Amino acid sequence: MPEPHPASPVVNRLIDSLPRRHRDRLLEQCTPVRLMFGDVLCDAGTPAQHVFFPLTGFISLVATVNGHPPLEMGMIGNEGMLGATLALGVTTTPLRAVVQGGGSAWRLSVTRFRRELSVSAELRRTLDNYLYVVFEQLAQTAACNSFHEVQARLARWLLLTHDRAHGRRFRLTHLFLAEMLGVRRSAVTIAAGELQRRQLIQYTRGKISVLSRRNLEAASCECYAAAVDAYDRRLPVGASGGEGRMKSGGG
Repeated sequence: MPEPHPASPVVNRLIDSLPRRHRDRLLEQCTPVRLMFGDVLCDAGTPAQHVFFPLTGFISLVATVNGHPPLEMGMIGNEGMLGATLALGVTTTPLRAVVQGGGSAWRLSVTRFRRELSVSAELRRTLDNYLYVVFEQLAQTAACNSFHEVQARLARWLLLTHDRAHGRRFRLTHLFLAEMLGVRRSAVTIAAGELQRRQLIQYTRGKISVLSRRNLEAASCECYAAAVDAYDRRLPVGASGGEGRMKSGGG
């Protein structure tokens, strides 16, 4: 669980990319909620009840296979939303969604969200682009899990978390990291130890601090930069008041 950061943003970048009129209409129907660490927001194959637009919290999308721990396939922070597949006319969720970082979010019922999609061409266009980004990043994650070394994948995962947590310290165990990366705990211990030896992170009593973001980016595989590029190409910050370049892709 990330530690709170006083400078955490209070906007969702996906909503903020909409023209003001569409953004204000959508926000009028949203309810502010707290995302609690460990909460399961939906299970794969079940009907969605709400969509979520994280602000300071973030969500892991995990795949489950009988007899194996869950494997993280994507992460959603304030750059995206949970429930975007509703734009495809599909009401069931493809992956389990678990709150990985507690914080705030906007919540909207599926009924109201689908109504907004039917009347707002701008919202639908934005969701079409976001879905393309999500599919591209899921494919990148699958390739990354198959071909890249644990240390590079760990660096990538820490960068993704750092972007969404809005703080440099996280409460994470090696066991949790091993489950998210789909590797043995001993492999994470070795990889984290090497990153610490190179003074990129500090790991003490279940807490990881990012010491050098620039060098951590250099230690990551190319999949982190690919996630950034995918978001920036399809969802560039426009005149609607966005905060600047996206640091990482969403799940």
